[in-house]
Amino acid sequence: MKHLTKWFITAFAGIAIFSASCVDEIKFGDSFLEKAPSSGELNKDSIFGKAEYARAFLWEAYNKLYFGLPYYWDSWNKGMNTGMFETMSDCWHSHNSWDGVNRLYYSGAYKASDEDDSNETRFSYTKERCWEAIRQSLTFIENVNLVPDMDDEEKTRLTAEAKVVIASRYFDLFRHFGGLPLLEKAYDVQAEYELPRATAEATVEFMVRMLDEAAATPSLPWSLGADDVNWQGRFTKAAAMGLKCKVLLFAASPLFNDNEPYCTESPQEAVTNHQVWYGSYNSDWWTRCWNACNAFFTELEASGGYSLMEASGTTSAAYRDAFNKAYFIRQNNTEVLISTRVSGQHGSWWFQWTGFVGNGGYTPTLEYMKMFPMSDGTPFTDALLVDGGDPFFTDNDYNKPVRDPRLYETILVNGASYGDHAAELWTGGRENENSTSTETGTTATGFRLYKFYKEGSLSGIYPHWPYLRLAEVYLIYAEACLKAKNDLAGAIKLVNTVRSRVGLGGLAECNPGKNLTSNADALLEEILRERACELGLEDVRLFDMIRYKRADLFRAPLHGLMIYRNDGGGNTPWSGTSGNSSTFPNKPSDFKYEPFTIRSIARSWWSNFSPKWYLQAFPPSEVNKGYGLTQNPGW
Repeated sequence: MKHLTKWFITAFAGIAIFSASCVDEIKFGDSFLEKAPSSGELNKDSIFGKAEYARAFLWEAYNKLYFGLPYYWDSWNKGMNTGMFETMSDCWHSHNSWDGVNRLYYSGAYKASDEDDSNETRFSYTKERCWEAIRQSLTFIENVNLVPDMDDEEKTRLTAEAKVVIASRYFDLFRHFGGLPLLEKAYDVQAEYELPRATAEATVEFMVRMLDEAAATPSLPWSLGADDVNWQGRFTKAAAMGLKCKVLLFAASPLFNDNEPYCTESPQEAVTNHQVWYGSYNSDWWTRCWNACNAFFTELEASGGYSLMEASGTTSAAYRDAFNKAYFIRQNNTEVLISTRVSGQHGSWWFQWTGFVGNGGYTPTLEYMKMFPMSDGTPFTDALLVDGGDPFFTDNDYNKPVRDPRLYETILVNGASYGDHAAELWTGGRENENSTSTETGTTATGFRLYKFYKEGSLSGIYPHWPYLRLAEVYLIYAEACLKAKNDLAGAIKLVNTVRSRVGLGGLAECNPGKNLTSNADALLEEILRERACELGLEDVRLFDMIRYKRADLFRAPLHGLMIYRNDGGGNTPWSGTSGNSSTFPNKPSDFKYEPFTIRSIARSWWSNFSPKWYLQAFPPSEVNKGYGLTQNPGW
């Protein structure tokens, strides 16, 4: 076996760093040092010779955490060419023909060599700054004890934070690739090492160990409390314990935890080596997930500090406001356990994000719209799409919503409040002159993205990414109750906690025909649907489809909704008050709905799906270096 190349080690480092006799430059972010040493002084002794610089070194590792929205078109954030891999799920579809989702995945053109040659793959093994953050955190852990003007309590706290950074970046890779090489220390560039790919089980155990060690650190606070304003985004014990729940949910799921591997196509070395599954089903994985969730909520009950963002009233508007604050607003947020952000990119991020949305990159599907229940919690039915039905608002009056408040905060639907009027997403309307009829642009499916976008204005809010919210941990616990304990009643109670935040009725009571108190399969489907509604565009639905190996959902063609005004107005294009506004003098309230199959940018796997798509390929250049990285099956 060949040793790790210098490129491999320095790529893991992200910075050229430290040998005893050689000083290399360390690049800090623009705002991380008030007065950085000169480049000739940037070595181990200078960085860890002063607390201020040591902290800045760790903050720079934080700056490399995952941020889920495309925000800047530069050399290392071109992932999917401004696309989002969540549009590979059944909830969203990209009508942006030039993004990586379309070019590589919908087209079926993706191949292993794209991991070397393209910036458009789902999640790059080498270009997402995961290894840089991991290596930098390991370097911090190994050297923080050298800092003379930092007390032991802070050293142990920051060490714990660094371990959560490592675990989070490993998890980001794990859910795309499976088992990974495990770094236990910051490797020296001058030495030679062998670092083979670990099994899936060993990779999970590594992440769990990092999180357990962090959570067991007395100086790591459960929550930030009064420090929230100054230190928002730093990891806590709650973050470590919550992330453990999320890791073990993925680890316990059938993708890895089954009696059959997810893919039998060659090459099979990773299958034989148990790097992409455990070799058999083991119910202990679900028990461990349940135990992690139980420990989290036991600590939450004892220590407080976190709670769901609750509504100030019982109106749809109040529920929408609470839900919006839960995922979008950073200030005074009691729900977000892990929050990441992009330093110094506010203006350019928003400019580019609005452009990506405007090109139709993230259009909601009809399947997704139908997942959201009615405002009382009962399921949506297709009967509401017949002539004269009210699938969104009674009389098309946005003051009379009829659906789950989360729908209106996630998807822009016909009739919703939009500036000074009701959104006209009917064919010929002001917001949809011909977008749906041509299957192009922002309203290609008859709906628009609203979550993280709203009406195209952040109102000066600095964007953050809700990497983990308390609502998700409730839903993880619900799934673990079902799978580990067959506790259907307990699972339903946890789901209802999340539903009640937006005024929905009890899950079982609202679905009497599904026998949710006795039918475990039906309840699982409801939990997955609830996850999609609560956590839309938060990197949940695609991984739910993957971890349950839902080939049926991947193969199913998706749909949009053509909407016509049904009051004689026709579909003559509206050009606004300066044009032919007199053509439609009355606000329409009656519509005709026609579901249609998405065709203009079809997904190749609707007719030719292979389970190999569940995991990414490793870059062939890395596999060929011979340090023990095996290729995933099918690639």
